[in-house]
Amino acid sequence: FVSVTEDLVRRRAEHNNCEIFSLEEISLHQQEIEKLEHLDKWCRDLKILYLQNNLIPKIENVGKLKKLEYLNVALNNIERIENLEGCEELKKLDLTANFIGELSSIESLKCNIHLKELFLVGNPCTEFEGYRQFVVATLHQLKYLDSKEIERSERIKALQNYPEVKWKIREQERAYLLKRAREKEEAQRRMQERKDEKQKQMDSKLGFDSPDSPQEKSNHAEGDGEQERCRTVENDDEDRKFWEEPTPYTPESRLETHRYIEEKRRTKDNIRESKKREKTTWTLVTAEGRVLNVNVPKLHFSLKDDEENNQIILDLAVYRHLDTSLLDVDVQPTYIRVLVKGKPFQLVLPEEVKPDSSCAKRSQTTGHLVVTMPKAKEIILAKQKVSDSIKHSVCDTQQKTMRSGQVEKLEVDPSKYSFPDVTKIIQEKERTGQGPIKLQPQNVTEVKKSCVDFENNEDV
Repeated sequence: FVSVTEDLVRRRAEHNNCEIFSLEEISLHQQEIEKLEHLDKWCRDLKILYLQNNLIPKIENVGKLKKLEYLNVALNNIERIENLEGCEELKKLDLTANFIGELSSIESLKCNIHLKELFLVGNPCTEFEGYRQFVVATLHQLKYLDSKEIERSERIKALQNYPEVKWKIREQERAYLLKRAREKEEAQRRMQERKDEKQKQMDSKLGFDSPDSPQEKSNHAEGDGEQERCRTVENDDEDRKFWEEPTPYTPESRLETHRYIEEKRRTKDNIRESKKREKTTWTLVTAEGRVLNVNVPKLHFSLKDDEENNQIILDLAVYRHLDTSLLDVDVQPTYIRVLVKGKPFQLVLPEEVKPDSSCAKRSQTTGHLVVTMPKAKEIILAKQKVSDSIKHSVCDTQQKTMRSGQVEKLEVDPSKYSFPDVTKIIQEKERTGQGPIKLQPQNVTEVKKSCVDFENNEDV
């Protein structure tokens, strides 16, 4: 059976940094829990506890949760209300859709003086005559029962008829307990029959699968496909029989259904695992040594012959979000092989390439795998193209000059000489005048003229 484990509690305590000692709220619903334990030792500060939709048959090991205010154990296999006396702060208790038939067990909730809300919808006890009056008269602290407010007049009326209602409830309880005893016996008998039937099937399969003679072995090997079909038909018949057989809604039938589904799931998982272990063998190279074109992952691709750069480019459309670690590229001189999640893609190349100089990259936009493979045969095509282009440009310039009527000479025309004359550098430097001030009287006069308020003091 599945119980509450520390790992499960820590995983459910992510909102509390996976700390369980200071946990105040935890949700353990739909975890197929069959035994409630350990929480009263690990999580003493719990205030809210969700345990709905599990397989818990009994309320236990929660008595030390002194701070617990809300307990939800709806959709479980609980048949009796018990072991909640220690939950001193309990304010809300949800027992919806369980199997509580002992309605008198609610008397144990008298100790929970802070209990304000109680939910018993979907339990067999709610069909008892006088059910609501009995609960209202027994639990004086309750404010709401099954989401309906308890008015003062209703409580007074329930207390007036309490002895009579209590006696009726006791009688109905006895009848229900006798019925439950018969249901338990029937469930045990049915389980035993199923076990015996399964044992017979196993024995027959073992006898069928272990023939005596080798001839029978070969016959069985030939009929493996037929056996597989027969097994699937048998499983379908078994499923149909299980789901169509009418059974009472009891804790035993609910548990049996759950275990049947779990068994089927495990069988499917085992079959799936065994199929994974059996690696499919693909023919990539024939017995004669001829390499085949294979595309098991069924991916789109394009193979480009880049003559300008003397290389071959493969663009393989692998899945955009596929992890690169799941790709294995193997470039050979005559073919390329790419394993995509273990499935081979193989392509024979039109020319021989250099495996050592090849490179593989993932496109950042499409996620495709781009493999660049330089050709092994050196062909100087790019240089010829460059020289041709130069020739064309020279011819174009000659034609332009001829059209303009100017004859291009090898000697440089001095009149059109645009560079500075080295022989005249010194003279130009003297002309600019970088010497003493007395050699430049013009500049001084210009300063004098430019200054309006200038006074010529000879002493200064």
